[in-house]
Amino acid sequence: MGKKVLIIGAGGVGNVVVKKCAMNPEVFSEVVLASRTKRKCDAIAEECAKIGLPTKVETAQVDADNVPELVALINQVKPFMVINVALPYQDLTIMDACLETGVHYMDTANYEPKDVAKFEYSWQWAYQERFKEAGLMALLGCGFDPGVTQVYTAYANKHHFDEMHYLDIIDCNAGDHGKAFATNFNPEINIREITQAGRYWENGEWVEIPAMSIHKAIEYPGIGPKESYVLYHEELESLVKNFPTLKRARFWMTFGQQYITHLQVLENVGMTSIAPIKFQGIDIVPLEFLKAVLPEPGSLGENYTGETSIGCQIKGIKDGAEKTYYVWNNCKHQDCWKEVQAQGVSYTTGVPAMIGAMMMITGEWMKPGVWNCEELDPDPFMAMLNIHGLPWNEEINGTLPHEY
Repeated sequence: MGKKVLIIGAGGVGNVVVKKCAMNPEVFSEVVLASRTKRKCDAIAEECAKIGLPTKVETAQVDADNVPELVALINQVKPFMVINVALPYQDLTIMDACLETGVHYMDTANYEPKDVAKFEYSWQWAYQERFKEAGLMALLGCGFDPGVTQVYTAYANKHHFDEMHYLDIIDCNAGDHGKAFATNFNPEINIREITQAGRYWENGEWVEIPAMSIHKAIEYPGIGPKESYVLYHEELESLVKNFPTLKRARFWMTFGQQYITHLQVLENVGMTSIAPIKFQGIDIVPLEFLKAVLPEPGSLGENYTGETSIGCQIKGIKDGAEKTYYVWNNCKHQDCWKEVQAQGVSYTTGVPAMIGAMMMITGEWMKPGVWNCEELDPDPFMAMLNIHGLPWNEEINGTLPHEY
């Protein structure tokens, strides 16, 4: 029996989540899409109808910063769960509204305060007892990274290792959108993420490094070598907590030289700052202004070529012997556009969000409390990845360049 879902956020990822949910009416009987800007929701709903998706999409307007507005909408819609693909700043208000209305919650990125470029799970983990006592589930970070990367790691731990010692999450976008400078997801969040200090886990503590200071060419399947940079990424925080045998855990992401050059210039002239400045008598945030002039990530899909490759390279022990395991997905931007009119970065985030909601609705992952993806059974999720557009590959005991 399908369930009704309320999806909040009508950007590139929201577009994918809505369409993938509407393709699966046996699980998602009704879909309601809400955003601050209703016309964006209406445009996605019209596309769903135009391409003949079986589940009808209704739309609504809501300010996700406003708990009373959220509560009123949730009470009107009466969904089984809320899928939050709005901004990370809004995670806590939406969680509060879900608690007040008695519905389940899911998101794709952890909370960060708007006035500090810092993201961590502590704010959301603090909701554990409240959700558990209410008999409600909150699933955190169910995109690709975070999300699938944690499912990959849990799958490796369950099936391939007695102890995992070294984890490298490697994320490559080898696509070309033809723009001089554009980000593949929300520009404000993307630039905040990569301009803050890097961090990785080693020998029981966090090692902090200057932003983008450690980099190396990494070989990606079907793509070749791409310069990759160590960043701090949120799934590291929960993975090292839930898999304490890890001696080192790092996150690597590719950036082209043109992107790096543009970013350095923007930083040097103050355009990536989140500190308000006076402009013609009003306060503006330079990064918010920059976001307004950059291309919308959802607009990049039609002429996007190339592919993404995201995976986990793990080294550890099985039956007393050293073992390596590499699990990954490659996703072509062109294929994503044909299926859901989106680019690959939105697709690789939106499909896992749909699958996570599916796991909750079917009961495979229904568990009161606040959870990260690696804390739940990875097997049914891994099976759904193969069915719904993100098939995975694995290599056992291959040569992994762990000493990057």
